[in-house]
Amino acid sequence: MNGCYVIYLKLCQHENRNIPTLVFHSDLDSNLDSPLSDLDGQYSLTRAQRVRATAIVHLINYQDDAELATRAVPELTKLLADEDQVVVNKAALIVNQLTRKEASRRVLMQSPQMVAAVVRALQAGDLETSRCAASVLHSLSHQREGLLAIFKSGGIPALVRMLSSPMESVLFYSITTLHNLLLHQEGAKMAVRLADGLQRMVPLLKKTNPKFLAITTDCLQLLSYGNQESKLIILANGGPESLVFIMRNYNYEKLLWTTSRVLKVLSVCPSNKPAIVDAGGMQALGQHLTGSSQRLVQNCLWTLRNLSDAATKQEGLDGLLQILVTQLGSDELNMLTCATGILSNLTCNNARNKALVCQSGGVEALIHAVLRAGQKEDVCEPAVCALRHLTSRHAHAELAQNAVRLHYGIPAITKLLGQPYYWPVVKATVGLIRNLALCPANQAPLREAGAIPRLVNLLLKAHQDTQRLGSSAQQTYQDGVRMEEIVEGCTGALHILARDPINRGEISSMQTIPLFVQLLYSYVENVKRVSAGVLCELALDKQSAELIDAEGASAPLMELLHSPNEGIATYAAAVLFRISEDKSSDYRKRVSVELTHSLFKHDPAAWEMVSEPALCSYNSFNSSGNPCVYGPCFVHWCAVIWAVPKLFPQSWEHEIVQNLLVLKH
Repeated sequence: MNGCYVIYLKLCQHENRNIPTLVFHSDLDSNLDSPLSDLDGQYSLTRAQRVRATAIVHLINYQDDAELATRAVPELTKLLADEDQVVVNKAALIVNQLTRKEASRRVLMQSPQMVAAVVRALQAGDLETSRCAASVLHSLSHQREGLLAIFKSGGIPALVRMLSSPMESVLFYSITTLHNLLLHQEGAKMAVRLADGLQRMVPLLKKTNPKFLAITTDCLQLLSYGNQESKLIILANGGPESLVFIMRNYNYEKLLWTTSRVLKVLSVCPSNKPAIVDAGGMQALGQHLTGSSQRLVQNCLWTLRNLSDAATKQEGLDGLLQILVTQLGSDELNMLTCATGILSNLTCNNARNKALVCQSGGVEALIHAVLRAGQKEDVCEPAVCALRHLTSRHAHAELAQNAVRLHYGIPAITKLLGQPYYWPVVKATVGLIRNLALCPANQAPLREAGAIPRLVNLLLKAHQDTQRLGSSAQQTYQDGVRMEEIVEGCTGALHILARDPINRGEISSMQTIPLFVQLLYSYVENVKRVSAGVLCELALDKQSAELIDAEGASAPLMELLHSPNEGIATYAAAVLFRISEDKSSDYRKRVSVELTHSLFKHDPAAWEMVSEPALCSYNSFNSSGNPCVYGPCFVHWCAVIWAVPKLFPQSWEHEIVQNLLVLKH
């Protein structure tokens, strides 16, 4: 106690005005005016003279503060290391007062010994001393020189430990000082991570002071951005749940913005993403999309876009989907990019979401988004993908297919198949055209928009690209899209378009049959399936059937009869039947027997299955109308012929079944 009293007396002897102010918290600003008052009493000064006089007074005070601090620092440094905790506390009080003046603050931060002594005092165990020391470090952290001094003195581990202090002011000073270090001091992020700063910061999200939470969440963002390990630590300490809680329950804009920034960083982490979604993150973020803060809206949209592929099975997103459809009307590129991307993901394999978006006018809004986007792939691709989802596999799919035509979307969509090719957009567009072609009313508009020649040209290009490699072990990628997928998609779209007689003729006239026959040899099962499918449609025309036969399709089609894929086998059988339909009866019977034998030729297990009885009522092949007992393989082929009669000429039905019966017996 005597040492502290001595330093106090020394300081008083040096400057009678400053020290009482430092110790007893008086307001120095009021004292700055007293010299000017004396001058005003003696002279009548002009405004310029008063300004100069004020500057002189400030300079004198600054010099006095610097001189005072310079003399005090060595003694105060010793006192901060005193064994008497009361002395340390009083010394910390004086140092804290000195940091409130810029000149004395600069003197303090230029003394490594002083800063190190303050860091030690911070951990002294006395709450009041810790409060003063934390306040000193907080004051020093507002200048780069002070930040460097704190960093070099080992202040970061000490400040991290103070995040567990029961005193609110110590918590505030510590987190704010760490925040300043993270923002401006090189090496601070790594130091905080090594000191287990994240493990202590995440629990602070349970606090209720919005301003304190805003600083804490910003620290989390600075620490986790670009660092996967930090993201996992936040997850392990329950960060996603706490962050979602803040988004749901607070209205302080700065806090919401900083929290959304953390969620945005975490939303690209595969481990954090489902945790945020499960905590209700989609709903919590969605409730801020209609607010007035554009920076908050943008962060929420990007975060939702990142999360949406993990939320395809989430319930309770009706309101979000409706807001997103509304936002498709925006001319702001980022908003359009996010809204279309989120809708694309949320409508993937989710019939309920598809129906809701359709009922909310989503089809029309997406078409208008495509029209406004022009060549902007970041909007076109997700918008077209969303339309592809809406036009397939849900109760309102046919309405959506018609809506695309009624809102003049077909010409715009077909143009996306033109050059220059951006393959993700092309892939999505090909799939959408296939879905649109399922609606008979769309067949003619698609033809008139030039969809068929564009699809054929794409198919030729993609096939040529895959052929260049000449090996099934390699795959050709462009813009991240496999060319095999383009081959499959174009062939599948042409298959559906070929259901229309006029389209069928146009497809055949473009010399496509040789290519379709060649694709029957593809190593990709889906390519074989769609190739056999389009040939099945084209074979309905006699001339095309002859061309298919002339291209030597029989050999690969016979092989495909053995495919475990029932779709491939069925299409292959149907094409074989059709290309043989105009042959002589002997030829047809020979082919029929060969087809029937091929079912079992390389599959002994299938032959055994034939001998296993299976009850099947099949009246069209049993004139008595009684149930017949046949093997499963027999039943399968009879069922195919019966269930899909348009694939097979009626005259073949009896002959095929008879051959199967001969085989059985």
